[in-house]
Amino acid sequence: MKKQVTLGEQLRQRGISRRTFLKLCAVATSAMALPPAMIPRVAAALDKAVRPSVIWLSFQECTGCTESLTRSHAPTLESLIFDSISLDYHHTLQAASGTAAEAARDKAIKDFYGKYLLIVDGSIPTKDDGVYSTIAGRTNIDMLKEAADGAVAVVAVGTCASFGGIPYANPNPTGAVPVSELVTDKPIINVSGCPPIPVVITGVLAHYLTFGEIPALDSFGRPLAFFGESIHDRCYRRPFYDQGKFAKSFDDEGARSGWCLFELGCKGPTTHNACATKKWNGGVSFPIESGHPCIGCSEPNFWDGGGFYKALSTTTRPLANWTGAAVVTGAAVGAAAGVAAKRKRSAAKRAHHTVTADELKKKEEA
Repeated sequence: MKKQVTLGEQLRQRGISRRTFLKLCAVATSAMALPPAMIPRVAAALDKAVRPSVIWLSFQECTGCTESLTRSHAPTLESLIFDSISLDYHHTLQAASGTAAEAARDKAIKDFYGKYLLIVDGSIPTKDDGVYSTIAGRTNIDMLKEAADGAVAVVAVGTCASFGGIPYANPNPTGAVPVSELVTDKPIINVSGCPPIPVVITGVLAHYLTFGEIPALDSFGRPLAFFGESIHDRCYRRPFYDQGKFAKSFDDEGARSGWCLFELGCKGPTTHNACATKKWNGGVSFPIESGHPCIGCSEPNFWDGGGFYKALSTTTRPLANWTGAAVVTGAAVGAAAGVAAKRKRSAAKRAHHTVTADELKKKEEA
């Protein structure tokens, strides 16, 4: 068997200096949300790492997750594909099409069985035997089960793959479900968001490449490094919330002064993601910085949760009475009801602690 070339050997063959390699490792460390002290360990791991085979399946989706991936800057898409991983199947990015494309997936499954990483974006329709989404005459259900069988782990990219997303919303005519409802015997990393932040997608892949294992996850199966804190915790408008300064409309003086968007429906206090720190478009901005409230797209059932411009609470008190992930009100209460009605999941296992709107009001009044 031909000896596999490590990432370090490959880079040296291309004339990449040690100094440049360490810069690459620093970028990778930052992308994984690790402290600078981890750079030497990351460098040692990447030097010996072998490019893993990656199979990317796109199901009931809008291609927004792939569009997001193409805008990653740390690492770039080109660096990720040509230096870090072997992207053996992705029907949007690959050059092959038709029979040749399907043959590439079949070959990757066979050649790297038990070793490849499976990435899925989009929910999977299950109603009427899954006929509402097919590829090459095969249902998404069939393709997912076949590919997941030989995968070492599964990355569900985007809220559709992680939690069902918009196709899963009421009335869910296709019987759409997230990956976790069909794949129960493999580690699953949920990288939610509609779409996810580009560097969060590549950061998760970089973590797997570096350490050969999945990162620490929260109760929703999301990487803690990126989803461990609420957007509100890191939002630059947070001081205005604490001062009780809220924009009342999108064009008033408060909005122009950068005041908190809580009363305009911002879901930042109940949404866990890295938008406020990693941002978008190469770290330029994120929705709240652009003047629009967070709609909570990285949380389960965000579409069914209620109006995007409806405040989480009718009262606005300092954050002392809000305890991070412990508070889910308004929209999230509706989302929890949607979960119970659609799928009989264990609330203790799959969700953060929740309180009702009435309980929250009493707590605030106290």
